[in-house]
Amino acid sequence: MYCPKCGTLNSDKHFRCIQCGTLIRPVPVSSAGSIEDIPAMRVILPVGRSVLSILAGYAGLFSILILPAPIALGLGIASIIDLKKHPEKYGMGRAVFAVAAGALFTIPLILFMILFIAESFQSK
Repeated sequence: MYCPKCGTLNSDKHFRCIQCGTLIRPVPVSSAGSIEDIPAMRVILPVGRSVLSILAGYAGLFSILILPAPIALGLGIASIIDLKKHPEKYGMGRAVFAVAAGALFTIPLILFMILFIAESFQSK
């Protein structure tokens, strides 16, 4: 590439003339794109996430209290279905966590209800 000012032959890898320092070609500006394209930002902020998966994740956290466990299970399943329909969204990890936690803590709830009903029939 020749310098437009002094005519010196420069290598294609140079942005400025090696003789006079004139800008030969503009420096390419790297575009960061949108915030959704940065994986670290998707971990910190809920960009591009399914709203259902966010709700399911929180319900999964609260499922340790036993009573919200069926809600977490339902939201997790609904979130997985939603994410399969919309593959551009993120949040499958939260949805799977909600299903696992919801199932884990729904089982003791069901057992407690069965024991409670059985005991109420025996007392009659």
